[in-house]
Amino acid sequence: MKRLTKPRIITAAIGFVAALVTVAAYLNAVPEPMRVAEPIALDEPVKSERFKQLQRALLGNGARAGNSVELLENGDEIIPAKLEAIENASHTITFETFEYWGEEVAKPFAEALAEAAERGVAVHAIFDFVGSVPASGDKFRLMEDAGVEVERWREPSWYQLSRFNHRTHRKLLVVDGEVGFTGGANTADPWKGNPETGGHRENHYRFTGPVVADLQNAFLQNWLNATGKLLYQPNYFPELEETGDLGVKIVNSSPQDGTHRVRLMFLLALAGAEDSIRIATPFFYPDEMIMDALLKARERGVSVDILLPGEGHYSHAVRQASMNRWGKLLEAGIRLHEYQPSKYHAKLYIVDDYWVSVGSANMDNRSFRLNDETNAIIMNSEFAQSLSEQFEQDLADSKTYDYETWENRPRLQRLLGWATMTIGWHL
Repeated sequence: MKRLTKPRIITAAIGFVAALVTVAAYLNAVPEPMRVAEPIALDEPVKSERFKQLQRALLGNGARAGNSVELLENGDEIIPAKLEAIENASHTITFETFEYWGEEVAKPFAEALAEAAERGVAVHAIFDFVGSVPASGDKFRLMEDAGVEVERWREPSWYQLSRFNHRTHRKLLVVDGEVGFTGGANTADPWKGNPETGGHRENHYRFTGPVVADLQNAFLQNWLNATGKLLYQPNYFPELEETGDLGVKIVNSSPQDGTHRVRLMFLLALAGAEDSIRIATPFFYPDEMIMDALLKARERGVSVDILLPGEGHYSHAVRQASMNRWGKLLEAGIRLHEYQPSKYHAKLYIVDDYWVSVGSANMDNRSFRLNDETNAIIMNSEFAQSLSEQFEQDLADSKTYDYETWENRPRLQRLLGWATMTIGWHL
């Protein structure tokens, strides 16, 4: 029998420890799933009262009535509107974002939040740690010195490995508990301007009315998780009067609760589609259930259009991983379009020109099971029609990707897509 030498023992021990760490990292970084694992078949279209009842039962409380929702397009509308709200704050500001960095966008927000705190406004801000790594420390010091309560959330650590993977992807701003914002826009320099000036193509939304309390609650969930403090004073939850005629339902999703509500929200809407599905997302990596729901919709005769960023406007590897899943969709007659002028970052989902979901969630694995996300559902024909018209305008600036192009893509792209897809399924 061959005797183990000391170097071999050390090497074996290191290998064993590395294997244990790898397994522990994987199990710690991927939450235990509690999600739908079989197809959903509905006889109730999204416009029916029965669908609303089902959605209310499965996703939580029903929509709050009496709200107004204002669409803000691109950074040249989004950034001034949010800064103006901060500058007009009297009592409270709650702010949460994923990406935060840069001198042209992040700096003005740091200054505005600091100024609000200096004039006596209670300001609480959550910055995802990974998303704010590029930000210079002076911005955080400026805010903290002024009295802003700053939380750099989920800083990765060796004893909480899930923090490497679990991010807050929410984009929330609530001012005085009366005005709320959410959508796709981060607080970083690429979001300045508009596609013509090199900025991202983006959507964000300004909410007033009773639903603002639900946006506030979405922030407070993460503030409580991050700090152990509950913000419950009346200034955070004032009496809210009706400001319009839109019903709005807020859907929060988090890996901590494991229920994957955003994914369930999409599955229900796709199953209830009768006429049309319009999807706009910067990251499209559907799991098998979402793929099946899209294909079943086509079998029912539903038209499906998916709007994505064009080549060169996001990670080549991610694009190839997504593209490897396009074959069945294209064969079924689902149309995929790639936006050309700039990076497309809006998240917009419209079913039957009636059911609309907007917010932070992409249609990918990270949003479904790894990120904290907040989306709003608005079920209103007039509101949906206005966004459908915007969708069609963006299609005019897009290139439609066909099955022949997909079938003839180079072998190297196929291999890269396969490799990235294999890894990306778990990340």
